[in-house]
Amino acid sequence: MKEDFLHYIWQYQYFDKLNLNTEEGEAITVLRPGYRNSDAGPDFLNARLQIGEVEWNGAVEIHLRASDWQRHQHQHDLKYDQVVLHVVHTADQPVRRTNGTLVPTLAVGARIAPHMLQTYNELLESATPLPCAPLLEQVSTLTRTMMAARTLLERVEEKGEALSRMQENLDGDWEATTYHALAAAFGFKKNSEPLARLAKALPINILRRHRHSLPQLEALLFGQAGFLMEVVDNEEDIYLAALRSEYSFLSHKYNLSATALKPHDWNFLRLRPANFPPVRIAQLAAVLHARPALFDALLTATDTLALEQFFMAPVSEYWRHHYRPGKAGKVPALGRSSAHLLITNVVVPLRVAYARYTGQSELVEQALALLEQLPAEHNHLTDVYDALGFEHRTAADSQGLLALQRGYCAPRRCLQCAIGSRILQRNVVVR
Repeated sequence: MKEDFLHYIWQYQYFDKLNLNTEEGEAITVLRPGYRNSDAGPDFLNARLQIGEVEWNGAVEIHLRASDWQRHQHQHDLKYDQVVLHVVHTADQPVRRTNGTLVPTLAVGARIAPHMLQTYNELLESATPLPCAPLLEQVSTLTRTMMAARTLLERVEEKGEALSRMQENLDGDWEATTYHALAAAFGFKKNSEPLARLAKALPINILRRHRHSLPQLEALLFGQAGFLMEVVDNEEDIYLAALRSEYSFLSHKYNLSATALKPHDWNFLRLRPANFPPVRIAQLAAVLHARPALFDALLTATDTLALEQFFMAPVSEYWRHHYRPGKAGKVPALGRSSAHLLITNVVVPLRVAYARYTGQSELVEQALALLEQLPAEHNHLTDVYDALGFEHRTAADSQGLLALQRGYCAPRRCLQCAIGSRILQRNVVVR
């Protein structure tokens, strides 16, 4: 058993309260269990309890064993002097406050329904990706849908918060924030980290001066990415020679060479040529050239069609026929599915971050509405939920299911999940 299980049963009072007494024999009546404390100090605050003839308002501390009080050194911590009840699974010794007064102890181990504890252990020990899969028939479709909606909001808020921190680190510059977010997103997982580094190595204020010229943008991006250092068959085509010459001048002008990446910083393994980092950099260059105001365009686009067109800016002729410097081959344009991922991972979080910054809550609703316009994403994670009958029609559903898997199912946070909680509730015996 983990301590969070005791937190759960105390918070929701899922234990037998018939003849409830402290270890010292005083009757207990729980008038209010208190509120979970996410900061340092006791686990529950502002509890209201009647112990014997006295009504108390104070804190409740939870431990598996009473002796954990000493193990955690609470007897020397003034914050724990406000504890009016020590709730434990096993009362193996009495505990005292810093002034030596006894803390009343309630042992609930024998008061937990055995079936509830068994179900909890089954959820924790399940080897399946979705621990509650064998018990899902106990949960209504409405509960599943509401939990996925909750995790969707948690996911977009988390991504939005990451962009808010980025915006603060970039001196409040939303255009720079959009550029950095776009660069990382064009890496599509395998090259997200080096593309994020490329954005740091090539500041937006330099790119702004050269957005009018696609060749200059490409020279800066490919030069800082380290790809102009590559020599292919000891021959240089005209395009690469021009880029090298342009980059040599610009890198000297802006003192860029010290921060340039190297070819070995990029990942090519198990990628199709259309996903190679030089192709993605060419697509990013095309967007930077065609869209002089990145942030405004992404913030004001009214539908996903406009955003698809934003991301599908045509690349230069060279990169329609090369997938790596000096390596010829027909390369398809950025596809709709890739554009949809960019909408999901850049546009939606950006709007959420800006909504929080300006207090415009309607922007959050607009961001979620974009996800509802996009088709569902299908991968090995969402397929598990598909097979179990979870609603999965749009990208909003996909994002909710991915958040459910990563935030709750994989780490076995069943007690914090409405689905797991509902399953446990069916095994509660309360008197």
